[in-house]
Amino acid sequence: MADINLRGMGVALITPFKEDESVDYEALGKLVDYQVQNGTDYLVVLGTTAETPTLTEEEKKKIINLVVTKVRSRIPIVLGVGGNCTRSIVEKLKNDNFEGIDAILSVVPYYNKPSQEGIYQHYKAIAEATTLPVVLYNVPGRTGVNMTAETTLRLARDFKNVVAIKEASGNFTQMDDIIKNKPANFNVISGDDGVAFPLITLGAIGVISVIGNAFPREFSRMVRLALAGDYNSARTIHHSFTELFSLLFVDGNPAGAKSMLNAMGFIENKLRLPLVPTRIVTFEKIRDVLRQLSIKC
Repeated sequence: MADINLRGMGVALITPFKEDESVDYEALGKLVDYQVQNGTDYLVVLGTTAETPTLTEEEKKKIINLVVTKVRSRIPIVLGVGGNCTRSIVEKLKNDNFEGIDAILSVVPYYNKPSQEGIYQHYKAIAEATTLPVVLYNVPGRTGVNMTAETTLRLARDFKNVVAIKEASGNFTQMDDIIKNKPANFNVISGDDGVAFPLITLGAIGVISVIGNAFPREFSRMVRLALAGDYNSARTIHHSFTELFSLLFVDGNPAGAKSMLNAMGFIENKLRLPLVPTRIVTFEKIRDVLRQLSIKC
C-alpha cells in the first residue's frame, strides 16, 4: 500500500453543468487548475458535493480521466467509491482502473441503516478488496446512521489500509474520542468547513472542504496556520468565513457552492434534479458576503 499524505485541505470538487445539464468539462478543467495553483493539498473526486448519484457511469469515467490528466500527480487524488450495496463496491474495487488515484473515500452505507456490526463488515469487505488507502466517511445527517467511535477505532486497528476518517457527525465528543484513542497511523479529517478550525486544535489533520472550491488559497492558509499552532491567525480567517459557512448549506450542498462559483464567474448555476439552485435571497446574501471579502462578482 502506497503512503498518502492527507494533511491540510482537501477539496470536494463540484461537477459543473451547462444550461442543458450536460457536464461542463471545460469549466471542470479550469476549476482543477485553480485548485492546484492555489494551495489545495488534495482533491476529492465524485463525492457528495459532485452530485455523483445523478452522474452516468460514462460521465464518471470522463470526470476521473480529466482530473487525473489535469493534476499530473502534482497533488493526491481521492476518489469517492461508496454505496449501500457492499458487493457492488467490492466488484468495482476489484475490476475498475484506479491508475492515478491515490486513495478512496467510502461513505457509511445509506438508507439500509445497518447495525454497527454491519458497518464494520461492510468496511472489512472494502479494505480487503483493495490495496489503496481507504478513508472512512461518517455523515449521519445524510446516511441515517452514525458510525460510532468504537466501530471507527475497531476498523482503524484491524486494517492497515484504513488510514483516516472524514468525520461529519458534528459530535465533538465522538470525534475527540477517536482522536484520543486512534492508532498512530490513522487520522481524523473534518467533514465540515465550519468546525475544521476547532477540530484541528483537538488533533485533526485538516478538512475535506466545500468552501475550498471557491477559496482554496484562503481556506488552505487557515488550515495550515491552525496545523502550525498559530491559532490566533487561523481563528481570524475562520471568523471571516463564518457567515458563508451557514449560507453555503442553508439551501443544501452543493447548491450554495455552485451559486458562489457562479457569482465568481467559474460556472453556470446549474444542478441536476432532485437538487435545485439556491433561492434568490440566499444567492444575493452570498454575493453580498463575497463583496465584503473583496471577491469580484
